[in-house]
Amino acid sequence: MIPVLDKKHIVLGVTGSIACYKALDLASKLTQGGALVDVVMTQSATRFVTPLAFGGITHQPVVIDLFDPQSELSVEHVALAERADLLVVAPATANSIAKMALGLADDPLTTTLLATMAPVIVAPAMDGHMYENAAVQENLKKLRDRGVTIVGPDEGYLASGKMGKGRLVETPELMGHIRAILGKDGDLAGSTIVVSAGGTQEPLDPARIITNQSSGKMGYALAEAARDRGARTVLVTAPTSLPDPVAVEVVRVQTALEMRDQVFKATANAQALVMAAAVADYRPRLASPQKLKKDSDSMTLELTRNPDILTETTGPIVKVGFAAESQDLAQNAREKMARKGLDLIVANDITDPESGFGSDSNKVLILGKNGQVEDLPLMPKEAVAHRVLDRVRDLMAAEKG
Repeated sequence: MIPVLDKKHIVLGVTGSIACYKALDLASKLTQGGALVDVVMTQSATRFVTPLAFGGITHQPVVIDLFDPQSELSVEHVALAERADLLVVAPATANSIAKMALGLADDPLTTTLLATMAPVIVAPAMDGHMYENAAVQENLKKLRDRGVTIVGPDEGYLASGKMGKGRLVETPELMGHIRAILGKDGDLAGSTIVVSAGGTQEPLDPARIITNQSSGKMGYALAEAARDRGARTVLVTAPTSLPDPVAVEVVRVQTALEMRDQVFKATANAQALVMAAAVADYRPRLASPQKLKKDSDSMTLELTRNPDILTETTGPIVKVGFAAESQDLAQNAREKMARKGLDLIVANDITDPESGFGSDSNKVLILGKNGQVEDLPLMPKEAVAHRVLDRVRDLMAAEKG
């Protein structure tokens, strides 16, 4: 289950595009996340994907006919609209976008759109020249001006075989927008949380770096969880292979010094700093401007210590650190928490293959400065992130009080 999706009513409108097959994946991911998904299809959409496919995924009746006497929802589009927490149209064709912009209501989808007070996401999908047409752009502007969130389209190969802008965005991007909108009034709304992620890279020469094995997954999970709970989230990230989280302000850095500068800047008006990044303790004293040659059997590097970002961060801000340890987990974490003046520290054993670098799960101890210890079982990093943010929320409330 994804907390922000759990038991949320989402109406998924599907219109007649070859990209309908992607809507099946979206319906599946929403349902797996705990959402209650009502699918409303236009007649043309049923020519690409059958209603049976969506019904099998969502375990809900699919609405395709405004006057179907067998459907409890066909005429009761107002009830469907009123119970919706969010309405998503994906894919949205040029024709359906035009009908929405004009306020037409001649099928179950357009009538539901007019009747709902819930937020609306529209994800266009069409030929590139159609998307660029002035009429389509004008219609999209009308929808934006009314508060509709337009997501995409992407650029790439289209059904015509040509390259252009008109592809329906992929499911993870749509899921990010859905989660951000559903979570905007969450328990962290009104706060700014800065998260760091990834392993910093310290250049040795133009070809080589000193770095570590951090994947950035824990930091990215924290940033997405904070966004899902309504926080303005700033992610200061060293290089990773992960895609940027949707609706999160991403600041890219490489070195520890760059991360320090950007963290200081981001925390100027923040309420919490969650330092999940693996920051290099040392960097080469002087990076060579030219690639170093292999001209001897050994090489001596002179390193200098990097600044401690958490220790140097000051102000009325909740500070959370991470301790990646290979032995004496609790003791080393407590010492680090005291040394850096932290409110909270999250410790994990990097020698455990199920919770070490690069894994999708984590088993951690969460230690508070007042002696509290929470020993969490092995769980997905997203779940760990929410448990950490529960503590951050409570600390921010105490700070405010």
